[in-house]
Amino acid sequence: MFRQRLAVLAACAAAALSLAASAAEPPSKVIGAYYPGGSAERYPVADIPADTLTHLFYAFATIDAGRCVVGPQADAHFKSLAALKRAHPQLHTLISIGGWNAGGFSDAALTADSRARFVASCVALFFDTHRGSFDGVDIDWEFPVYGGPLEITDRPQDRRNMTLLVREFRRQLDAAGTADKRRLLLTAALPAGRVQTDGPYDPARSYALKELGQTLDFINLMSYDMGTGFSAVSTFNAPLREVAEDPLDPAQRRWNTVEGAVAYYQQHGVPASKLVLGVPFYGRGFRVTAGGNDGLYQPYSGPFDAGEWRRIRSAFLDSPGWQRHWHPVAQSPWLYNPTERIFISYEDPTSIGLRAAFAKSAALRGVFTWELTGDDAQGSLLQAMAAPFLP
Repeated sequence: MFRQRLAVLAACAAAALSLAASAAEPPSKVIGAYYPGGSAERYPVADIPADTLTHLFYAFATIDAGRCVVGPQADAHFKSLAALKRAHPQLHTLISIGGWNAGGFSDAALTADSRARFVASCVALFFDTHRGSFDGVDIDWEFPVYGGPLEITDRPQDRRNMTLLVREFRRQLDAAGTADKRRLLLTAALPAGRVQTDGPYDPARSYALKELGQTLDFINLMSYDMGTGFSAVSTFNAPLREVAEDPLDPAQRRWNTVEGAVAYYQQHGVPASKLVLGVPFYGRGFRVTAGGNDGLYQPYSGPFDAGEWRRIRSAFLDSPGWQRHWHPVAQSPWLYNPTERIFISYEDPTSIGLRAAFAKSAALRGVFTWELTGDDAQGSLLQAMAAPFLP
């Protein structure tokens, strides 16, 4: 009997150690997607393809007076997320804080006291008030120092303060996770596009990339928005490789691609295993003022709202007046309407699959998309994105 008890105790201890080890180790791969809470009415939480995804990033929480806040609809969404997680235990859900138009980071990260108060408010809100809904925090500060919306406060010391803010999140999340006997994840969405509001942009001026790579569980590399309304000509949103004909300054152009962005982050000390490649489920459009080159690399009078893939597929692709083209180097499709002089850069299942295959071959941690609700009813883009990382 005594030996039997010892055997049972040993088995229990082994199981506990195994559970603790699995909780401490982040998943080996990431198939992630951002989910905007504002889309819940047309795309309910219950419809999220949780069997395919490993990570879901709820967008967004924001900052008000140095505290984490969410909208009035969030309570219902978070309850639905908790139910989704119970039904799909392999799914990791993270609350994403920030976004393009979100201010408040520079002030919240300014001092040790302000950082501690801000992080404590986030931990209390998402792991106490909304216990069971989230497995971690994703920081989306766009951008420290410069390059973000001009009306949002930024400071030269933001770069250092971003690192200190991430370390404070790590400290408080570790403490909260220990109390719950689990490891809470900490990630960040970091930029790749080399042209922002202030003109030429260098992510290393905004972020201490090596230090962030050491503290974060992984980085969601926003390897899109490389051709936007800040660009000088109509161009690709997410070109896979550098195109020699692209008139962007060569010093910027070499990094303003999917492959170039990955290489840049690795050169700045972020290992491949900490990088998750981003793919866009939306397009970028331009109203060009010259009709050469089927609309590519042309001057333009203003942007054109191309919208999400599902809109591009239904409203433009194969519609009269629209011509589809493919670039063999950028490995991207585009649409051009010569009558209306409208150029649309977008991704389809083929180009998404090529980017996911690159992520797999480069030994990156995985892939993610901004954003899930832009897919078509068949989930064509998600299937293409996930395929190289599925068993």
